[in-house]
Amino acid sequence: MTILPFHRIRRIMIRSTNWIGDAVMTTPAMQAVKASFPNAETVLVANPVVAELFLFHPCCDGVIVYDKKGAHRGLTGLYRFSRELRKERFDLALLFQNAMEAAVLAFLARIPVRAGYRSDGRGPLLTHGVPLDPSLLRLHHTRYYLEMLSRLGIRGGDGRLVLACSDEELARADALLGQAKWAAVCPGAAYGSAKRWLPERFAAVADDIAREFSLKILLLGGPAEKPLGHDIARAMKEPVLNLIGETSVRRMTALLARCSLVVTNDSGPMHVAAAFNIPTAALFGPTDPNITSPWSSRHRIVRHPVDCAPCRKRTCHSGNACMDAIGVEDVMNAVRELLL
Repeated sequence: MTILPFHRIRRIMIRSTNWIGDAVMTTPAMQAVKASFPNAETVLVANPVVAELFLFHPCCDGVIVYDKKGAHRGLTGLYRFSRELRKERFDLALLFQNAMEAAVLAFLARIPVRAGYRSDGRGPLLTHGVPLDPSLLRLHHTRYYLEMLSRLGIRGGDGRLVLACSDEELARADALLGQAKWAAVCPGAAYGSAKRWLPERFAAVADDIAREFSLKILLLGGPAEKPLGHDIARAMKEPVLNLIGETSVRRMTALLARCSLVVTNDSGPMHVAAAFNIPTAALFGPTDPNITSPWSSRHRIVRHPVDCAPCRKRTCHSGNACMDAIGVEDVMNAVRELLL
């Protein structure tokens, strides 16, 4: 692997990851790119959901939407999008996404310098491939992306997660939440049902938080999690504002930024909360907290080790023992450690 031609880089394309949580964990790496190329223009290529997350972000100068379920569907859409990227005349492609598709896209777009991990058999399409040795797969995801850049000679930034909201977005959140202090409960996990705790236990925790800490309860999540929201709201005895499935990614981000506590599964909202350093009780079962825990100092991990965890499976066919073993009092003890 040769050193990147830093002096020739004027326009950079970053191919983002496809999940909100993973994308948030790339933000320290985005800081490093900006620090190493302060005069270059950096543009993020992402799916519609992740692209929305990065509006107003200080580490990218623009966002281009790659919509594989819409305008860029299939091989024809991939080729059409690569031609659109070709017109952008990027000098460097940094591939945070590990898939072969990201390398194919950069190759077809004729980006002269293409850098990323040699994952998914894509090494021949990269001009600067970073060997993916097993030790890298044991790193926290945030360090995983930073290490890729470090091996390319790209370093800098403060290593913290970074997200941004506009003044208008925060003002809208304040108008909704008022002067009260709020705890957000995020019961979903887009990656799969194995990561989800039981809705009746979320309801019990939310009631306990409202009574013990005088916090109002806000339910947040995506459209697919609406049934969870209904179940939790119906089971609660204390008042609750259920916005699951009712907010955009931008609005969810601004609301989380204004909360005093977040209780969540290992999920995208968990990482958004970490980016704003919100006290977070994070429930882990099939996933490994050493790899995907909140990258902040103000969190507590709640988990009960079982023999089969972490299995990293999306769905569990063995009774979801790792999540079921977490009790209401386990979560409340974590909340007390964060707030008392």
